[in-house]
Amino acid sequence: MSASIETYRAQFPVLAQQLYFNHAGVAPTSLRVAAAVREWMDDVVQHGVKHERGWEARAEQARGLAARIIGAAPEEIAFVRNTSHGLGLVAEGLDWRPGDEVAVATAIEYPSNVYPWLHLKDRGVEVREISAPGGGVTPEAVAAALTPRTRLVAVSSVQFASGFQTDLEAIGALCERAGVLLCVDGIQSVGCTQVDVKRCRIHFLSADSHKWMLGISGIGFLYVDQALLPRLRPVLVGWRSTTDAWNFNRSHFELRPDAGRLEEGSHAFTGIYALGAALELLLEVGMPTIEARIRAVVATLDEGLKELGCTTGPSPEHRAGILTFLPPRGEARTLAAWLGERDVSLSLRRGRIRLSPHFYTSPEDAGRLLQEVRGFLGR
Repeated sequence: MSASIETYRAQFPVLAQQLYFNHAGVAPTSLRVAAAVREWMDDVVQHGVKHERGWEARAEQARGLAARIIGAAPEEIAFVRNTSHGLGLVAEGLDWRPGDEVAVATAIEYPSNVYPWLHLKDRGVEVREISAPGGGVTPEAVAAALTPRTRLVAVSSVQFASGFQTDLEAIGALCERAGVLLCVDGIQSVGCTQVDVKRCRIHFLSADSHKWMLGISGIGFLYVDQALLPRLRPVLVGWRSTTDAWNFNRSHFELRPDAGRLEEGSHAFTGIYALGAALELLLEVGMPTIEARIRAVVATLDEGLKELGCTTGPSPEHRAGILTFLPPRGEARTLAAWLGERDVSLSLRRGRIRLSPHFYTSPEDAGRLLQEVRGFLGR
C-alpha cells in the first residue's frame, strides 16, 4: 500500500484492534470526523452563539460536498436524520392518487425502502412486487413490474443482504421512457462506488453517513431533482423552510424554492460537521480510487474463499463493495461467531456471512481474514 493510504489508515484507530469488514453495517469513523465534532462542541461551550454564522457556513460547505459526491447541485440537497427519514419525506410528500402503484422488491429490500411505501395503503396506493429471484433487481424485472398505474420505482443501489449492485443507469432510462419516478436508497453505494444521479436519471436519493461515508449515525442527506421540488410537499415546515427564514419579526410563509424547504428547523450541527469532515476525506482520496481499492480487496477475498471451498456471491459483474459467502461445511452462524471472537467485524445477513471492506483495508487484512477462515475449517 502507498504511504498516503497508510496515513489514512492511521485516521482509524479501530484497525489496530480489529479486522474491520463491516462497512455495510456500521463503519468506524475517523479521528478527523471526531475532531470536527469536538470543534463545534468546544465552540458552543466556550463562545455560545457568537460564531453562529460560521456554523451556517460549515453547513453549506457540507451541503456542497454531499452534492459533489453524487453529481448533484447544492440546491438539490436537504439534510436528513437518516436514510429512512429521507425516503419517508418522498413517500409522504408526493401527490398520490387512489390506484397509483409503487414498484418495489419487498422480498429483498431493507425495511427502510419497504415500509414507507406500504404506509401509503390508506391513501389508496398499492405496492407492486418486483421479482428478484437472484437476490437483486434487474432492468428486465422492473420492466415486467411496470403498469400504466405505476408512478414510482423504489430500489436500493446495492442490496444490503446479497450485495447485488443495481444497474441504475439502465433502470433510470427505463423509468424515463415510461414516465415513472425513480427513488433510490443509496446508503450501500455512496462512499463506496461512484454515484451520478444525473447520468442515472434518479429523481430522489437518500443516504446517511454511518456506513460507507465513514461518518456517524443521525445525519445524512436527501437528493431531490430540481424539477421535482415543486411536486414534493414538505411533510413538516418551520422557520427554516421559508424564504425569509432569519426574519423573526414577521410571518411570511413562502417556501424556499430549493431542497432547504424540507429542513424545518435548527440544524444538528454536530452531525453536519461530522458529515462534512467525512465527505471531505472521501473526496480527498477520490471516489475512483476508493472504488478501485474496494473492488480489488473484494476480488482477493472472493478468490481466497473459493480456494477454501466456500460459496461466494454476488458474481463480479453484479457486485460493488459487498461479498457474501457460505462455508463448505458447518453453519455460517457458527463461523461468524467464531470470527467475531477473534476480533473480526462482519455481519450475518439472511444466512450468509457478509464482508464489506473499505479503501484503507489492506491486502494483509484480507490475508489475515482468509487465514482465520482456514483455521476454522481445519479444526
